[in-house]
Amino acid sequence: MTDNQKSQAKGEQVKGKSKEAMGRMVGNERMTAEGRAEKAKGDARQAKEKGKDVFKD
Repeated sequence: MTDNQKSQAKGEQVKGKSKEAMGRMVGNERMTAEGRAEKAKGDARQAKEKGKDVFKD
């Protein structure tokens, strides 16, 4: 996994998780959903990069 892609995936996961938690705390369902979507995007990016690493060897 390239360092740039890895850090971008982690950043999306953390940002999404915190946005989801903040949305739940204030009762904003839209913010919660956006957080879940952003976290899923980071998870997908991380999985893609890990898959590339497997086939690189």
